[in-house]
Amino acid sequence: MALAAQALPAGTALPIMLGSTLNARNDKPGQKLEGKLMQELRLPDDTVIKKGSRVSGQVISVQKPSRITIRFDSLQDEHQAIPLNVSLRALAASESVFQAGLPADASSSEESDEWVTMQVGGDYVFRGRGYVSSDQGKIGRWDGTGVWGKLQVGDNCVDSDINGEEQALWIFSATACGAYGFEKKTEITHDGSADPVGQITLQSEKEVLVVRGGSGWLLLVNPAAKPGVGSASH
Repeated sequence: MALAAQALPAGTALPIMLGSTLNARNDKPGQKLEGKLMQELRLPDDTVIKKGSRVSGQVISVQKPSRITIRFDSLQDEHQAIPLNVSLRALAASESVFQAGLPADASSSEESDEWVTMQVGGDYVFRGRGYVSSDQGKIGRWDGTGVWGKLQVGDNCVDSDINGEEQALWIFSATACGAYGFEKKTEITHDGSADPVGQITLQSEKEVLVVRGGSGWLLLVNPAAKPGVGSASH
């Protein structure tokens, strides 16, 4: 089933891996970005967007050497390019992505479909038992294709992030918000949910802002703008 343009429901989570490296010392406005969807999307109307679908975007502005603003524009599934207007809920450095794919017990001799793994943000995935657990109890499931669960309010998260639907979470916890795993303090200073909507700004306190290829991004589809309403904040 093909999606009509801009048909992704508001609040839909898109877990992606960025293939490009962001470097605020070298990058320039207009530079293209590419990533891929790391877990299939199952939408309320039974549409499925396949894992591996390409996500593209561009650099909007750079303040050398420690601040960069980007935007993701398009999700290319097997049928068409779907326009995107998204914000950023959580960002994981490439090393954190790698660690989330390993067993939490480094000495484990079990097969990978029996592992217990730790999500970025602290949840545990009990693959053999098919569930995800946090300090709140069972909060999601594992079905062999990935991690599924409803987003929850956590530190630096707001209620408006949550649409109440089960989401594809990939390596992220249900409460994951902000930046994880960066040696130098890196922050999401504008997540793209407010004006300017869709523009995501990252900043490092020290030296050069670098987000390497292989980083994980948990994007959220922004609500559609209401006809006749401007983008100015109120």
